[in-house]
Amino acid sequence: MSAGQKAKAKTEKIVGKAVGKTAHAVGDDTTAAKGAALQARGEARDAKEKSKGKLKP
Repeated sequence: MSAGQKAKAKTEKIVGKAVGKTAHAVGDDTTAAKGAALQARGEARDAKEKSKGKLKP
């Protein structure tokens, strides 16, 4: 996994979780959903990068 992609995945997961929790606490469901989507995108990017590393001979 490249360091840049790993950092990007970690950042998306952290920011998405923070945005989702903050928006949920305020009662903004639309922004909370966007935060959850960002977190899911980060998790998917992380899984993709981990699987690429396992396929190399």
